[in-house]
Amino acid sequence: MTIRLGLGLPQMRQYDIGKDVPDVARAAERTGYESLWVFERVLFPDPPTQGLYGVEGLPWPQEYRGVAEPLVCLALAAASTERALLGTSVLVAPLHVPFQLAKSLATLDAASGGRVVAGFGTGWSHDEYAAASVRPFAERGAALDELLGVCRAVWGPDPVVYDGEVTKIASAAVGPKPARPIPVLLAASGGRARRRVVDHADGWMPTGTGAGVVGGQLRQLRDLAAERGRTEPILTTLRVNARYDAGAAARPDRRPFHGGVDGIVEDLAAYTGLGLDEILIDLQSTARDAEELKDVAAAVYEKARAAGI
Repeated sequence: MTIRLGLGLPQMRQYDIGKDVPDVARAAERTGYESLWVFERVLFPDPPTQGLYGVEGLPWPQEYRGVAEPLVCLALAAASTERALLGTSVLVAPLHVPFQLAKSLATLDAASGGRVVAGFGTGWSHDEYAAASVRPFAERGAALDELLGVCRAVWGPDPVVYDGEVTKIASAAVGPKPARPIPVLLAASGGRARRRVVDHADGWMPTGTGAGVVGGQLRQLRDLAAERGRTEPILTTLRVNARYDAGAAARPDRRPFHGGVDGIVEDLAAYTGLGLDEILIDLQSTARDAEELKDVAAAVYEKARAAGI
């Protein structure tokens, strides 16, 4: 089975959001990309109190100084396309009021004809939590659990009833409903997070940390699903943050997914035997503008398909 290929939409500060998001979305769909994706970064602490991803000393990329709101970007893409799925990879669950996010996603799914894929995570930035979260950082897992419960309730039949820590719905009609059941994918690495995927989600969203690592994690996840009696398949969408740099191709120390089109496609090929459903390729960080992003994305897609990916 051919792996679906998705593309990250332009959200960073070098782009004209109102013009470039619809333009890149249309071009990606014409090229053949089957899904379009957004990510969430609500602010850029200056100076940062943590390294990127919580890793001490790892600097935040300067492109993160201005990242557009993800659901606004997906709405622009929805209005500009007809077939491509519209995904979040990922929304940081505790930075959102659960009811409002569930209703926004339902509305976007209804408006787009059933194309939304909801990817959630718990985040890592203490600065973002301090600015925007509805629950403390220590309660991030509980916040995600409540969001999942609220989504199931709001997206399900009326009357909607929910009694949670943040969300209280005694009995209400909540519409519009999604056009179809919205797939929920979770970013997860630890044991408790994997159990949440198996018990409460449709799928898993790993990152491109190496085919051996991802393959091992996927086997563990499938073994856990068997232990817990899950019969539905676990959907898998791999997120790859690629940095296009034609000059890096000849360097012997080229990092994975950092280089020219041929190098990026070569790195993608390492993941094709794992049984993944989809690979999301985010190329926006190093593109100078939307024109370069469209050109590189088209070249990566064409070479990947020619290579059997």
